[in-house]
Amino acid sequence: MKKVSNQIMVLCDTEEEYAQLMTEFLKKHKDLPWELRTYTNVGYLMQEEQEAIEMLVVAESAFCQEMQMLCPQCVVVLSESGVMKWEDVFYVDKYQEAEEVLKYLLGIYAESAEIQFPRLPMISETDKKQKTIFIGNYSPVRRSMQTSFAMTMSQILAQEHSTLYLNFEHYAGLSELLPNMQTLDIADLLYFLNAEKDKFRLRMQIILKHKGRLDYIPPMKAGQNLLSVTTAEWLGLLQKIQEMGIYEYVVLDLSESMQGLFEILRRCTMVYTLTREDRIAKSKLLQYEQILSLYDYHDVLDKTKQFSLSHIRRLPEELEQLTKGELAELVKRLLKDMEN
Repeated sequence: MKKVSNQIMVLCDTEEEYAQLMTEFLKKHKDLPWELRTYTNVGYLMQEEQEAIEMLVVAESAFCQEMQMLCPQCVVVLSESGVMKWEDVFYVDKYQEAEEVLKYLLGIYAESAEIQFPRLPMISETDKKQKTIFIGNYSPVRRSMQTSFAMTMSQILAQEHSTLYLNFEHYAGLSELLPNMQTLDIADLLYFLNAEKDKFRLRMQIILKHKGRLDYIPPMKAGQNLLSVTTAEWLGLLQKIQEMGIYEYVVLDLSESMQGLFEILRRCTMVYTLTREDRIAKSKLLQYEQILSLYDYHDVLDKTKQFSLSHIRRLPEELEQLTKGELAELVKRLLKDMEN
């Protein structure tokens, strides 16, 4: 099959309003790996397209087998009925959010393209690489408000900095971050850990979600799978993210369900350990500190800040509201101290 230096994606849909809106959406992402051409008339498409097509995206109601004569690298049918009528084509649900359609198209492109990936869209607005600061959150004390604290910090940082939030708890307890069981999550990203650098970045873009200005990868749906991930894999993931040079801050919401927890904490610039004021909590914290010392992780202790949030009685119900209130003010003071 002929391969060209300028990849062409053709969008064909006789539903003119949909074709126009999707075209406008795609053109907002100026760094997409294709030159986009749109048709609302199948006859014009068959007559006018003479160059090699990397990806043909066509509505189910407009598709015909004759389109294969255009020899596209791959064919994507925008499904309207939910029925897979043809073989050797990819199917994407037409009636979903445009961003989800784009993510599926990028995923299909990642599987089918034989070319080197160009600079990718959406994940960054600049080519300038950022120095990545990893902030660890871990406590051996349960119900210490660690995730609320980590999410508050992440959203406050995201107001002015490119920030990624990663949750590694066995049960994250944040249904808003994992809206359905079909959502791709951090387990899927780990599967692609050894992919080529550009492919990994593209796959991460496919999995990436957003909460306001904050980026996040959905946590594992099956927390027991955390236990099977090796230390090398976790550190490799953090290294890949750092090498991308996209994020100024990566906030890690950690748990003992991870192999290599202490090595990950060592990788962080700052570690926040929340505790409680009862006797059992203090005993757990003491045991944790003793183990760190025993295994020569004194550097982790040196950069750890410990405190209790027991004085905070009420938190906002919505994640977006965590940037306001008593906890938010505390986080802002801590961030200011960290910068100094």
